[in-house]
Amino acid sequence: MTMKEQEYRTLLRRTLITMGVCIAAVLICYFWIDRPVVFFVYSHHINKIEFFRWLTYPPPEVQNWSALVLTILVVRRAWGPFLRWQKVLLVACLSLIVADDFRISLGDVFGRYWPETWTHDNPSLIGTGTYGFHPFQRGDDIGSFPSGHACRILGFAAVWMIAMPGSRVVAAVVCAPMLVSLVAMNYHFVSDVIAGSVLGGIIATYAAHLARLQTP
Repeated sequence: MTMKEQEYRTLLRRTLITMGVCIAAVLICYFWIDRPVVFFVYSHHINKIEFFRWLTYPPPEVQNWSALVLTILVVRRAWGPFLRWQKVLLVACLSLIVADDFRISLGDVFGRYWPETWTHDNPSLIGTGTYGFHPFQRGDDIGSFPSGHACRILGFAAVWMIAMPGSRVVAAVVCAPMLVSLVAMNYHFVSDVIAGSVLGGIIATYAAHLARLQTP
């Protein structure tokens, strides 16, 4: 067995362990945490705090600009090898885009209703008392799980955290409030955010390893 094969088998083993822990956390939240948190946020009007709303804007905006950033980097490569931060940025943008595609596919697989009603009278816990998963039903009205915002956040940031360990504190300080805001705005259940974060982190980890960005 070559070193690379051993490395990826170790990575796969760690991924499976992480997924197992994530599933356990999601089940705990589903039965005992998700609903109380949503009702607490709603009854205390936490989702009316504008600061939390602003914190939800960056993830989709970063994704919107990723294609342009990738184009600029591809052109830049014609003038010589990437600097390390440029390669990390390239991989982070690709990781974000791939992670969100995974999230869309899993959203259709799990079919979870949202905490609140947002559009077209979508069923929700607060709006209609609807709660749960309805697998393999497609549509924006049942796409709460896993969180797309959380998936984007970790899909992008985790690449930097892996490739440049010195950025971990900054990334944590930036990412944590955005993840909290998703729950504070009742955009997602706690378990949605956990699952989205784990999904984004897994995609980012594989992206960093495939690009050979990990540090010794």
